[in-house]
Amino acid sequence: MEYEGQICRPPMERASYMLPVAVGCSYNACTFCTLFKHLTYRKLPQEQIEAELQRVSAAGGNPESVFLGDGNAFGLSMEELRWILGKIRQYFPGCKGVNMDATVTNISQKSDQELRELYELGVRRLYLGIESGLDDVLRFMKKDHTLAQAYEQIGRMQQAGLIFCAHMMTGIAGKGRGLENGQATAEFFNRTKPERVINFSIFHHRRAPLYRDIEAGRYVPADEQENLREERRFLECLDVEGLVYDGFHDVIELRVRGKLPADREKMLRKVDDAIQIWEQRPSELKIFR
Repeated sequence: MEYEGQICRPPMERASYMLPVAVGCSYNACTFCTLFKHLTYRKLPQEQIEAELQRVSAAGGNPESVFLGDGNAFGLSMEELRWILGKIRQYFPGCKGVNMDATVTNISQKSDQELRELYELGVRRLYLGIESGLDDVLRFMKKDHTLAQAYEQIGRMQQAGLIFCAHMMTGIAGKGRGLENGQATAEFFNRTKPERVINFSIFHHRRAPLYRDIEAGRYVPADEQENLREERRFLECLDVEGLVYDGFHDVIELRVRGKLPADREKMLRKVDDAIQIWEQRPSELKIFR
């Protein structure tokens, strides 16, 4: 597989075959993100996409699940998506579903009829970067949506049969707002009922535009202790039957995974153990270079 840039896909898609259809992110304005800032967004030529499908098929590949890369493949036009989905059916007759990252704006640009058509063509899961349940945080981080817009567009995609999965970030609201953000984000998901939630607890990099806000004092990051307490509040308030959760931390070695409601207490105990350890240590904030 030819791939330009850093491979980024949800951990729950690790068994899916990843098919690159674009390079970078067509939005690429979130201030916390460094994944695509060094890339110039472009769509890959159809010849390159089909050659990759031919290569895998000729090697005996016939995956049940395909994940389209890169940053927000759902932003491609209907014409482009129809062609790609048709080629996937042609080369992988055993494929049961095609998943990809999307933004709230991407969904708003598709009509109800187009959303239903994409479902009929095999699209199943859309992963949306929701990040926070607080409007002012979304605005500060230059996300492409408000909460009201997210509620509307998630409702539209679900009406079409598409499955909502979410990315979020503990710590994104900054110092002193962790518990508030944890509760607000849980309330958002309690209403929208995602199938999966992936929490990439925010990490701060000097190459991110957000670092300029940190230097200027416009944004004060939370330390890892507060991020852990936020994650606990989030899990405590989350009430979505069958939701699968996977939480990562970049500064400390901690990964919290489980399914609600069966694994809630197990996940809370794991976070509590980490809180007990980290509250005995000096407050730490790590800036990556």
